[in-house]
Amino acid sequence: MSNKRKKARSRRGLQVVTLCISTTMVLLLLGMVVFFVLSARNLSAHMKENLTMTIMLKDSVTVNDAHLFCRDLYHRPYARDIDYISKEQAQREQVKELGSDPSEFLGFNPFPATLEIRLKADYACRDSLKWIVKELKKDDRVSDLAYMEDLMNKVNVNLSRVSIVLLVLAILLTFVSFSLISNTVRLSVYANRFVIHTMKLVGASWGFIRKPFLRQAVMVGIIAAIFACAILGAGVYGLYLTQPGVLDIVTWEVLALTGAAVLLFGIIITALCAWLAVNKFLRMKAQELYKI
Repeated sequence: MSNKRKKARSRRGLQVVTLCISTTMVLLLLGMVVFFVLSARNLSAHMKENLTMTIMLKDSVTVNDAHLFCRDLYHRPYARDIDYISKEQAQREQVKELGSDPSEFLGFNPFPATLEIRLKADYACRDSLKWIVKELKKDDRVSDLAYMEDLMNKVNVNLSRVSIVLLVLAILLTFVSFSLISNTVRLSVYANRFVIHTMKLVGASWGFIRKPFLRQAVMVGIIAAIFACAILGAGVYGLYLTQPGVLDIVTWEVLALTGAAVLLFGIIITALCAWLAVNKFLRMKAQELYKI
């Protein structure tokens, strides 16, 4: 009798381990998709905020006027960061780059003072740029504006496509993961179908019968989520060791949201699958249990 109990316990333990491993693998894939979706959003904002708009100032604009203009621009909703480059600084940079000084044969410094504006991510798009350029050109201190419109448009289009692909992949993977976990949980419950039927015969309520299965499923979901988060964390740490600059995109917010999403998926999917599987066997009659 004791041998049978030991075998039954070992069988149940093996089922739980199998369920935990399969759930961990599925949650790992889901976590990777969530991680890439959130990172893509940060990458989009990072790239947009590093695109520069150059404002060329008129020669009549003094240094004080330029600084006042900078202060005025900082109060506008689209400006994230502004650098002032004086005529002398622009000349030094061009001489260093070109290897010659045009002022030597022109007799004057041909380079204008400029303001380089890095826009906030929400304003680095075609529609916003149109009214920003229109607004700035009305200012008497501005002689001309320059920005890489084609590059900005390509960045926005490509990032939108990547976001759509990742979103579709996340939806498909959610359905696939639910199916895989559901099958694994159903097999675990299937081994106890006669126990469920016996409990039903002695008058146990459906809620009482479901409770241990749901508790086990939730525990498996939590453990699997912890393992999946640990693997993802190790992968991010390995990426950080090779590319330290990745922390500009992979922030603590991304890591926290990914971990919370994995844990939430693990609990909800396993609990829902267990609930559906137990209900299926609760609705069956005794003769039906022998036919499946």
